Amino acid sequence: MTMRNRKAALAVAALVLTLAVMPRPTADIRLITHDPSDPAPHRMQAAVDLGLIGISVLYTWTVERLR
Repeated sequence: MTMRNRKAALAVAALVLTLAVMPRPTADIRLITHDPSDPAPHRMQAAVDLGLIGISVLYTWTVERLR
């Protein structure tokens, strides 16, 4: 085995070992409201884990209060 092949094999082994010991992200889906007593939420937030990448979405809006 040449020195170049050994370095490449060592780099691949280090990458595999790093991926094996990294903590796995988990899916996180939450509904967050501005005021807990408000029946119509003003903010929604969702986070989804797709393995190596995660997606987080935040959606906000304003509603006039009825008097």
